[in-house]
Amino acid sequence: MSPATANLDGKWALVTGAARRVGASIARTLHGAGAGVAIHYRGSAAAAEALAAELDAQRPGSAFAVQADLLDTAALRAMVTSTVARAGRLDVLVNNASSFYPTPLASVTDAQWDDLIGTNLRAPLFLSQAALPQLRASGGVIINLIDIHATRPLRDHPVYGAAKAALAMLTRSLARDLAPDIRVNGVAPGAVLWPDEGLAEGTRESILRQIPLRRTGAPEDIAGCVLYLVRDAGYVTGQIIAVDGGRSIGW
Repeated sequence: MSPATANLDGKWALVTGAARRVGASIARTLHGAGAGVAIHYRGSAAAAEALAAELDAQRPGSAFAVQADLLDTAALRAMVTSTVARAGRLDVLVNNASSFYPTPLASVTDAQWDDLIGTNLRAPLFLSQAALPQLRASGGVIINLIDIHATRPLRDHPVYGAAKAALAMLTRSLARDLAPDIRVNGVAPGAVLWPDEGLAEGTRESILRQIPLRRTGAPEDIAGCVLYLVRDAGYVTGQIIAVDGGRSIGW
């Protein structure tokens, strides 16, 4: 979208993994800027439907939930088709959904490889492929959620790190291949939300010492960067912005 057409009123975004956490904040932020949102979920049906109802109450006809297993390529195509059928168009694809867990080399399995590569790399690629005709027609935008650990390894996460590094390259490759019709950018979060299962206090303190701003971020920090890249950055493509409190320069 060029600066002249930066208003998101009437635009539609599909956000993967949008039922909870950062994805939900992205959906709320894009919706607050005028866009309609398709809220993807895999298993969090109640949370996704609740968020869709919350947003639709603010602006009727502006939000709905869509279910798909991101490891199923046919389901990805079907999700895009059903989204466009309900919304009438697609302007923004936000590849936010991600699997994240340790895979020490001595114990990594084929199933872990398939899951981590599938959610973090394969799904964004094939969702982008499925959405290509609609995004090309609308002069749309693809935003990939990457990770600062795509460039700096996280101990015992070799598969996750490799998947995110590949997603960073995919982001740049698609930006080159899809220009000038479609802009493609990435956001690389740092410490924004602690894992659901928690972290030891010593580990948290160690991470905070590595962050120049000496604090974690909030989901809204990531969502604000996504909004900037979608709405305000008409001359930006092929870029990956770290939203990490400076951690990636302070290691």
